[in-house]
Amino acid sequence: MKTMTEWLDEYSESHQNPTNKIIHWVCVPTILFSIIGILAHFSALLTAFVLVCTLVFYARLDVVLAVAMAALIVVMAWLIFILPAGTGFYIALFVLAWIGQFYGHKVEEKKPSFFKDLQFLLIGPAWCMNAYLSKLLPKYKNRLKSQINAI
Repeated sequence: MKTMTEWLDEYSESHQNPTNKIIHWVCVPTILFSIIGILAHFSALLTAFVLVCTLVFYARLDVVLAVAMAALIVVMAWLIFILPAGTGFYIALFVLAWIGQFYGHKVEEKKPSFFKDLQFLLIGPAWCMNAYLSKLLPKYKNRLKSQINAI
């Protein structure tokens, strides 16, 4: 099994262009938010199951990132609960964010990582969180060195 550092390093290989990075830092969390929103409108139980499985995946790789991702997911779920938005809103966000993602990879001139391995769909949000934590917490920057060059 790969370590979180190995996953983030490999993900970073196709995310070097500054424009692509910015697009990903906006679009990846938007995609996560929209997926939670779409799932929540169909089944709270399914949503909870998918989110727990996702957090277990993160926890097996890095506990600090898993806790940070759990906090983010809780905030996103709370926003979805209090916002009076329908499923169409979340589907539109999902589509627009993916358009942004593919545009970013066109600028980067590299294929999205998930074309190689679908697990990168879960690594993308962790990559963003790792970058955010590295910017917010100077001591964190030394934990997972893969993002130092990406910031």
